[in-house]
Amino acid sequence: MKAQLTVDSDEVALFFKDGKYVGTFSAGRHTLDASNIPFLGQLVDKFTGGNVFICEVFFVTTREMPSLKFGTSVGDIQDPQTKLRVRLMVHGEFSAKVIDPVKFVIGLVGQRAATNDVFLGWFKSQIQKTMKDQIAELIVKENWPIMKVTSGAYTDELEAGTLAGVRKNIEPYGVEIIRFGDFSVSIDQADKDRLDKLVDRMAYVDGMGSVNGGMAAYQQLAQAEMMMGAAKGMEKGGDGGGGGNALAGAGIGMGFAMANQMGGMMGGGASAQRPVETKEQLMSTLKQLGELKAAGVLTEAEFDVKKKEILAKL
Repeated sequence: MKAQLTVDSDEVALFFKDGKYVGTFSAGRHTLDASNIPFLGQLVDKFTGGNVFICEVFFVTTREMPSLKFGTSVGDIQDPQTKLRVRLMVHGEFSAKVIDPVKFVIGLVGQRAATNDVFLGWFKSQIQKTMKDQIAELIVKENWPIMKVTSGAYTDELEAGTLAGVRKNIEPYGVEIIRFGDFSVSIDQADKDRLDKLVDRMAYVDGMGSVNGGMAAYQQLAQAEMMMGAAKGMEKGGDGGGGGNALAGAGIGMGFAMANQMGGMMGGGASAQRPVETKEQLMSTLKQLGELKAAGVLTEAEFDVKKKEILAKL
């Protein structure tokens, strides 16, 4: 009785008796007097003549705790643009604040001594779990291409959606996420290389959409790749020995000739002659067709027709 209690400006003091919450002191210096503070009457020890309070006091920090780092794998997500499955990661930092100290102690920390580190381990796991669900849901629901997500084009939308989802799950424990900082979604380099390659192919095909649809466009793409590969191979072979300059020139000249032949085919010229394709070239074309079918550029019927044509040449 009459003891002085000081509560710092970024704290509140919670009083418990026999496992039950009985009252709170906010920031300031308080004289513990049951006559002025009614709830203290529940804490008086009668065996001491009413001069001693028997209770537990918990000091809870109420300031915003910044720069709490996080990082986790979102899991495998199917890219809406290419239909490839890639693994997404998210990392960054956030700030948190206790908004209901009573709920925080009773529902989460418990009536025991606890440090920030003990609490933050569980807290981060809850945030990261929500992020996995929220980010995956937004990408699928909004049909966002993974390449644009990882470039930061939808960071504001991802932050807002994730923040709303996290708050819904953790506010019952008396805690709130105030804001995110350095919020970033990324993918593995190998997955990025796969996406880059397929997106480039799809852009090429889209740019040739006037040539009888995706199938004809892809045939021209595959033909161009084979021609450029053949020209490079002949040029490299011409560098090996005597008369190298003449052979190199012949290789380059033949490469230009094939390129011109391809241009005739793309222009619909009747005199265009299709070069003889090797087994390796045919198998490479078949593999590329499979990639375009998986990406949704080719239909199952288109793929089957071309597959039969290629297998008939083997």
